[in-house]
Parts: sequence; C-alpha cells; structure tokens
Amino acid sequence: MNTIWETASIAPRLRQMWLGEFLRRRDGAVAVEFAMVALPFLALIIAILQIGIVFLAQQELETAVEQSSRLVLTGQAQQQNLSQSNFAAKVCDSLPALFACANLMIDMQTASSFANANASAPTLNFDANGQVTNKWQYQKGNQGDIVVMRVMYQWPVFLGPLGFNLSNLSNGNRLLTATAVFKNEPY
Repeated sequence: MNTIWETASIAPRLRQMWLGEFLRRRDGAVAVEFAMVALPFLALIIAILQIGIVFLAQQELETAVEQSSRLVLTGQAQQQNLSQSNFAAKVCDSLPALFACANLMIDMQTASSFANANASAPTLNFDANGQVTNKWQYQKGNQGDIVVMRVMYQWPVFLGPLGFNLSNLSNGNRLLTATAVFKNEPY
C-alpha cells in the first residue's frame, strides 16, 4: 500500500506527462486554426459585398441620369413643362428598387460655357435632425443652353468589420453623385 508521500511524488510526474501529451495532440488543430482565420475571412467577405453594392448603386444612378438627362437635352422636359417633382419622378422611374425616390436630390442649372460648368460634388449642409438643408436649382434651359445636371443620393453605409468604412459624409452615409453636362439640342 502506498503512503501519502509516495502518491504525492507521483502526481507531479503524471501532471507533466499529461501536459506533454496534451500539447503533442493534433485532434482539435483544425478547429483552432479555423477559429483564428474565420473572423478576418468573414470581415473580408463583408467588405467585398459592401463595396460591390456601393459600386452597383453608383452605376445604376449614372445610368438613370444618362437616361433622364435626354428629356432635357431633347427638349421634352421643356415642351411638357415638367416641374421639378415631375422630373424627379422620371429619374426615379429609371432607378431600381435599391433607391428610395424621396431621398433623391436633383440640381439642374445652366452655365454660360462648358468651362464655367460646375460639375463638382456639392457640400451638403445638415440641420439638427440630420436632414439636408441645401436648396437645389431647377433650370432646364432653352435651345442651345449648356445644362449641368447633378443627381445625388445618400447611400446608407454599414460600418464594416475591422474599421472598414466607405462613408464620406458626416452622418455616416456615402454621397453618390451622377453628373451630366450637355448642350440642349434645337427642338
């Protein structure tokens, strides 16, 4: 029969053998490696999806501006006497369901020459409630006038993992802007 002193001297050796064998085992290595790689991989997938959706939305906005600017270019908007809200509805008809038509901002103004045409993205001003306070112009122009048409949309951006962020506005959204500069045809 072992005394308590003999058992006490065996316990550290057993612990050491068990720890060594535990460290040499590879049974759970795949699970541990997957756990280490899963988070960065998932973050990368989310970032790629978000970039793809933003690029798709930008392209859809560009296409809608191209189609709706033809209404002004060919004189249809002037002859039909389209109001700003009616013209916004025409732009909205060209957009897919990704966009909320109420959030479109349309700025159309004439320029004296192509060199003087302001096609840059505007600076948005926000009130205390986060609503845009800019006043947009709606000048369709006449035959031969140079028109600058900018359509803007605040695209909601979800903060990506690992600090990835596509927003370019102070409210956390991304401003998508599509611009068309053209000279009205004779109509």
